[in-house]
Amino acid sequence: MLRRALARLFWTFSRWRLVSTPAPTRPTILIGAPHTSNWDFVLMLAIAWRLRIPIRWMGKKSLFRGWRNAPMRRLGGIPVDRDDPSRVVTDVLAQIAAGEVFGLVITPDGTRGSRTGWKSGFYRIARAAGMPVTLGYVDRTTMTTGLGPTIELTGDVAADMTVIRSFYADKAGYRPELRSEPRLRDEGITGAEPEPAP
Repeated sequence: MLRRALARLFWTFSRWRLVSTPAPTRPTILIGAPHTSNWDFVLMLAIAWRLRIPIRWMGKKSLFRGWRNAPMRRLGGIPVDRDDPSRVVTDVLAQIAAGEVFGLVITPDGTRGSRTGWKSGFYRIARAAGMPVTLGYVDRTTMTTGLGPTIELTGDVAADMTVIRSFYADKAGYRPELRSEPRLRDEGITGAEPEPAP
């Protein structure tokens, strides 16, 4: 109740406008892109709380050390051990099996610095877990943010990324100069699984 009230207050006074398709009703990978600023985290929470979407998001283990552990987990954080990233998929599958409905937020363009493309982790997790992908976005040119369509990945990497790239073609991010193109390294090989994330 408090979260929804805070979100309503945020959207009432914010310069940003929330634009969204209906919230997903089953577990989904929720892409956050373009990811160019720390403000993306605030907007993500405001979107999720306004639309009543339980969210999970992955963060470096260092973000969960000491006093930060409890609040980060309450906000939906999942600490990721880079030495054993496969545990994330195991944990997600366990939550789905338990009947939870949530959006697993992933920022495939990685850090907030400019990159040459997207990491493939979102694609691999979605395929392994049988989850659709919901296209969340931030666009400073229109001062809008929210959720676009939810799509089912087919396994044809090139075709799937063409759909995703088309949606994000006019989305600039909070800091447009740091935007990266939605492109995976080996997506041109039809039917291939994307490369492992570094």
